[in-house]
Amino acid sequence: MEQRRSRTVKAPDERREEIVAAARLMFARQGVRATTFQHIANEVGVARSLVYHYARSMDLLVDQVLDACVQDFADELRAWDAARTPGDIDGAVSSYVQLFRRNMPHRIDGEARTAHPLPRFDDAGLYVRYLDQSITALLDVLEETTIPAYAARHTIEITHVRETFAMLLHGIIGLMRTNPAIGDDVLADIVRQTLRLAPATTRGPARALQGDS
Repeated sequence: MEQRRSRTVKAPDERREEIVAAARLMFARQGVRATTFQHIANEVGVARSLVYHYARSMDLLVDQVLDACVQDFADELRAWDAARTPGDIDGAVSSYVQLFRRNMPHRIDGEARTAHPLPRFDDAGLYVRYLDQSITALLDVLEETTIPAYAARHTIEITHVRETFAMLLHGIIGLMRTNPAIGDDVLADIVRQTLRLAPATTRGPARALQGDS
């Protein structure tokens, strides 16, 4: 007689998070289109019906995974802001660029490159949704943290601030997407030029302007 596998009972929120995490990993490994509820069930170690009970549909599960990816991106930006050293514009811009590289959408790289893997965006619509949701979330974080911190000490020398940051975020992602080999130094220069920050080679009193950018 076949021995029945014992089932581990978990709280609904814990099980739901486990299913979303498994779906995210499977989407990163093999793409969204190629993933089924059975793949996710196998990854979690539960019955397919249990995955369906929590996810209800693949579309809703994809939404939950995208929300989790966007939240991680925004949380990482918030952590970046909290870790900035006043006066160190070079370090802040450099780590800002690296943050974007870690959260770059990808369509062909099936390996999870971070602790929070991104799906393989094998659907252009999903790719655009991730970008749009991410940029909106990042702009909200910047408006709560970095922008007012800078404005409290310096005159912001750009108009249409949110729109300028939106253009910058779209531009950085677009450049990394079309030219993965582009150097961090080039991207950092673009950030400085767009936001009218002093160049990296500036020394002396002018560096004070860079303090809480």
